[in-house]
Parts: sequence; structure tokens; C-alpha cells
Amino acid sequence: MPSDAQTRQSNEAWGSRIGLILAMAGNAVGLGNFLRFPGQAAANGGGSFMIPYFIAFLLLGIPLMWIEWGIGRNGGRFRKGHIPGMFGAIWKHPAAKYLGVIGLVIPLVVLSYYTVLMSWTLAFTWFSITGDYWGLTTQEQMSGYLTSYQVIGDGSVHAPWVPIFFFVLSLGSTIWVLSRGISAGIEKLARIGMPILFVFALVLAVRVMFLGGGENGVSPVQGLQFIYQPDFSRMDEPTVWLAAAGQIFFTLSVGMGTLQTYASYLSKKDDIALSGVATAATNETAEVVLGGSIAIPAAVAFFGVAGAMQVAQSGSFNLGFVSMPIVFQSMPFGQVFGAMWFGLLFFAGITSSVAMATPIVAFYREEFGYRRETVSWIVGLVAFCFGLLSIFWFEYGFIWEWDYWAGTFGLAVMAFVEVVLFMWVFKPETAWESIHQGADIRIPRIYKFIMTYVTPAYLGVILLWWGATEALPFLRLEGGRGAGGAIPEGGEVYVHVSRLLILAIGVFFAIMVRIAWKRNRYDDRAGFVEVEDTFLGTIPGREVAR
Repeated sequence: MPSDAQTRQSNEAWGSRIGLILAMAGNAVGLGNFLRFPGQAAANGGGSFMIPYFIAFLLLGIPLMWIEWGIGRNGGRFRKGHIPGMFGAIWKHPAAKYLGVIGLVIPLVVLSYYTVLMSWTLAFTWFSITGDYWGLTTQEQMSGYLTSYQVIGDGSVHAPWVPIFFFVLSLGSTIWVLSRGISAGIEKLARIGMPILFVFALVLAVRVMFLGGGENGVSPVQGLQFIYQPDFSRMDEPTVWLAAAGQIFFTLSVGMGTLQTYASYLSKKDDIALSGVATAATNETAEVVLGGSIAIPAAVAFFGVAGAMQVAQSGSFNLGFVSMPIVFQSMPFGQVFGAMWFGLLFFAGITSSVAMATPIVAFYREEFGYRRETVSWIVGLVAFCFGLLSIFWFEYGFIWEWDYWAGTFGLAVMAFVEVVLFMWVFKPETAWESIHQGADIRIPRIYKFIMTYVTPAYLGVILLWWGATEALPFLRLEGGRGAGGAIPEGGEVYVHVSRLLILAIGVFFAIMVRIAWKRNRYDDRAGFVEVEDTFLGTIPGREVAR
């Protein structure tokens, strides 16, 4: 029988398939599409980057999308919207739930610093409307302007309270939407935010194509050629392949634990094969077609190909926050276009940040019976405290340590674990059949082979290579460098604190999982009690007793 905690859950479900797809796409479409992708593409050779990028999309991105939807819906059969429960449903072993702790740690850590990054976009939306950075027309001037905002001790342009104010607004908006629930909050946000995002992006992409260029007088079309013209000159560099795979993880939000939670609200009658492809296609449209048609062509037009690559290599966000404001100042109605650019980034950020908090909310609601509103605001308070550390210790690389260990390396670890569990422990035939339940399409059978053998092998190589070339050197602080680059004098302590906090969060969630299992008297070997399918679904009238 379902536990008391489970039976006290309120009814929640997706209102429609389009709402589900928009919410899933909103989870995937984030800052990585419009900021990280252009930076990675420019820094890794443009056309040289795109070939391994599309290979990683076909062999990692799409398979992981189907696997995570499958894990999530299977977990929903047992009213498990969190990774410890989902892993326990797949692998009836006491260790399964503790492996799932990764799926609680990653979203909380990423949420804590991601909302800080998102607050930058909200602040620069305001700065664009007011013309606050108007008159700063060189890379050096705009870099100084951005640094004054990021480093709270640098009051050369911005007062220390300014970044905190916009952080509170951004995080508060995220938690308010989260507290409203699945249909009334998350889905409604996606229905409003995603169309606005795509309209803004389309307008900006068209406008960029008519730029006259800066000192170089280069056409924006050359920026598109730089990205989309095949270039095999750097195909022998492992770093380009690793960067492409890392971008796929980041952009699709796979390995985060969020897609699975969203999918747990589906029934066996709902199609996840077609919906998974639709979500991936929507994300790639936002990233490759729109994201690749704004920042890079604009930067190439003003600074040339070499200049754009130099800007991209100087920092992940410099194309968006340094180069683009300079471009806007040369346009008629530049303040409007600037506000549209940073506004679309904010909408991209908030739809993703809401998703990040969802697995933790699901865990406490399902296992302890807490109200959604209560858990949402508690999660917000915790994220606020950790976010302040990212703000106050930004100059010491605190935020980039969290981004690497949780938001990059951690995603690959999580993805590898879930692929092995779903395709090997759950068994390929069972997994394949599970994905096709209620499906409107048949996935090409070659993907069964890819998901069983190629994807885990690909992930294994990535983890081994990252571990040897990046993770271990970063961990040892070799050459005075951490995940965020060179560590300032006296900054080692902040790096160690950031890592210890991640470990502490992991220990905390492991204890909470153990308490939940004992409290609800779960038997790891016997598994969970399946909920009648009639209580699950996305169509109005089919309610989820969650």
C-alpha cells in the first residue's frame, strides 16, 4: 500500500502534451543555449566544433533524452519523482537509493549558482533599458563594467547591494513559480516564457544579419560561415570532442535529474518516444539555429573571426555580456534590442532554474508529506544562502568550482550511472519496451544498440579522459589552478570550502534518504508498490495523486 506520506499528496498533472513539451524544452533551453554554446563554438574553431557536437548529439544527447524520460515515467509508476526512488525502482538493491543521491545533490548545487548567473541577465536587462552602460564602447571598458558587477568588492561602477538585489528578485521569482505547482506554475511559465523567448531570439537573429559591422567591416554572414562551414583542421584535438560532449550535457540538461522528475507525471499511455525527440529538437533549434545566429555573427561582424575567438576564450560569458552590449550601442533602438537580448536570457534561465528545484521538492513531498509551498520556500532559502557564497566569493572561483564538479563533471557521472542502470540492470529489452509504451512512433532499432553499448562506452571514455586531464589536476590544484582557472593568492581555502560543501550536501541527502526509507518501511529487495495507472497522466481528467 502507498505510504501515509504519499497519500497526503495533492493532485498534480500536466495540463496537455504541448504544455509538457514546452516545460521540458524550458528545462533544456537555458543560458547554455545562448551564452555557453556560442562561446564554446567560437573558442573551439567554429566548424571544427560543430562536427563532434552533432555526433555527440546523436550518440549521447538523444539516447540520454529517451533514457531519462523512460526512467522518470517508470518511477512515476511507483509515485517516485526523485532519483533515489527511481533508481530503487529499477535496481532492487540497497545501494540503488544512495546512487540516486547524486540526483538530489546536482540540482541543488546547480540551482544555487545558476540563479546567480540568471540574476546577471535580469540586471543587464535593466541596464539596457536605462542605457546604464551606454558610452562604454571598447572590450576593456565593458569588461570592467561586468567585473564591477560580478566582484562585489569592486565598487567602481556598481554598489555592492545591486547584485544581491537582482539575485533576490531572480531567485524569488523562481521559487514563487515552483510553489504554484506543475500545471498552475511550471507549465504556465513555459507557455508564456518559451514563446516570448523564441520571438525575441528570432527578432534579434534577423536584426543581427543586417549589421553593417564595426571597424573590421566584416559581414555577419562570415560569422555563420565560421560556425557552419565544415572544418576538419581541429578534429584530431581531444579537447574539441570533450567540449562538444560537455555542451550537449549542459544544453539538454541530461544528467541533472530534472527531466526524470517531469516525466514521472506521465502514464503508460503517454508517448515519450516522440515527445523526447520534440524536446531535443526544440532545444537544438534554440541553440544552433537561433543561439548560433546572434552572438557569434554579431561578434564576428564587429571584431572579426580572430577577435571573436579571442573574446570567447577569455570567458564563457564574455560574448554575451561584453561584446553584445557594444554591438547594441551601434544600433538604432539599441536599448530595446539590448533589453530583448538579456530578457530572452532571463526567460531561458528561469524556466531551467524552476526545473532544477523540482526533484528536491518531489522528494520531500513524496517521502515526508510536506506541502509544496513549504518545501519550495525552504529550498529557496537554502539556495539563497549558497548563492550568497557564489556572490561574495566570486573572485576566488567559488562559482566555477561548483559549475565544474556539479554542472559539468557531475552530469557525466550521473549520465553514466543512469545508462548502466536502465540499459543493463533494467535490461535492454525491458528498457526498449518501456520507452515504446504508448508511443506514436517507433524509434529506429539501431538506437537500441547505441543506447546499450555506444552511449555507455562514449560516456566511459569521456569520464576517463576528463578524470585524467582535468578532474585530477583540478583536484590537486596543480600549477595553482582550480576548475575556474588560476587561483588568486589566498584563494585555496575558498576552493576547498566549495568542495567540502558539495560533499556535505551529499552526506545530508544520504542521511535524509535513509530516514525516508526507514520512515516509510521500504524493502529494497521487494521494491515499491505500483500505483494504478488510472491515477496517472497528462490529460485533464487523469489526475496524479501525488
